[in-house]
Amino acid sequence: MSEADDILFGVEGGVATVTLNRPQALNAFTLDMYRRFDPMLRGWAGDPAVHAIVIRGAGGRAFCAGGDIRAIYEAGRGLSSDRALTAVFFREEYRLLRQIHRFPKPYLAIIDGITMGGGAGVSVNGAYRVATERTMLAMPETGIGLFPDVGATRFLNLCPGHVGRYLGLTGARLGPADALYGGFATHFVAQERIAELVAALTQIAWRSDGEPRQLEQLLADSTGEPGPAPLAAQQAAIDRCFAGETIEAILDSLAQEAAGGGPEAEWARETRETLLTKSPTSLKITLRQLIVGRGFALEEALALEYRLTQHVMAGHDFYEGVRAVVIDKDQQPHWEPATVAEVDDATVDRYFAPLGERELRFF
Repeated sequence: MSEADDILFGVEGGVATVTLNRPQALNAFTLDMYRRFDPMLRGWAGDPAVHAIVIRGAGGRAFCAGGDIRAIYEAGRGLSSDRALTAVFFREEYRLLRQIHRFPKPYLAIIDGITMGGGAGVSVNGAYRVATERTMLAMPETGIGLFPDVGATRFLNLCPGHVGRYLGLTGARLGPADALYGGFATHFVAQERIAELVAALTQIAWRSDGEPRQLEQLLADSTGEPGPAPLAAQQAAIDRCFAGETIEAILDSLAQEAAGGGPEAEWARETRETLLTKSPTSLKITLRQLIVGRGFALEEALALEYRLTQHVMAGHDFYEGVRAVVIDKDQQPHWEPATVAEVDDATVDRYFAPLGERELRFF
């Protein structure tokens, strides 16, 4: 399969379709895929024959598992000829995400299957996101020495209470009910009805003054019930344990919850153990990011995240995390610094330092 086949485009019945077509890589985005998507999106925005966009993944296992972090790893390690990829990939990805977020027509993502990182970027930043019973959504970046990006500064802060902190720090996986509860999905449709939904979209007699209403009525008619959200049951404990303004405070709160012997004691113990496996630097960056980014518009969020990526690309933990999880798959990263206590405020400050002329700007 050629690179041109990695992302497929079509138009039928006034609906533009985007199919992420790298099932062997769980439909992870390459830079070329972003570069092919960008001009199509711009063209559809001004095309009166296109009334809505639907994006979905091929293969049945994943919507999109993220970006091509192996290629970024190789570029940063000097193992490929494109050394600039560590800057260019994020810059072009984030500019596309802004287009999606500001797209003037209905944009619908079918988040059927694995949806992580960049997959959340091209879905959660759009207007409509349909989960199915196979949806598994996560932002697992702290486990590879990164931080939740692709606009997560904004959308994690829109979650109820401190759920966004919990998800961003732990990388916890969400099913469809939790995806709805956290605001990552807007609707639930049974997987067996997805083809019917997409076909029905192409049959709409689109009217420019009623496009959102027509689409929303169709979604309402197709929507089912995914069952109770486990996150809702854990909300009180999450809010107690993740209210702290430092990682140390959060770890202490989890330890107290675990020692208390209440109904969430086991969850607290497991959550604390999970946090202690993540990059200590990533944990501190992520918490600071979510605190300073409260109320950010998407453009502000992406500008901050781009700044952070460029400092992370010049560090150690991202490459070590990708090595352990993706390259060697030994699941034994050696973080530097190795403990939360060793990551002081001055170290975190350096990740937030301005980039000067290299900053990401949209205007």
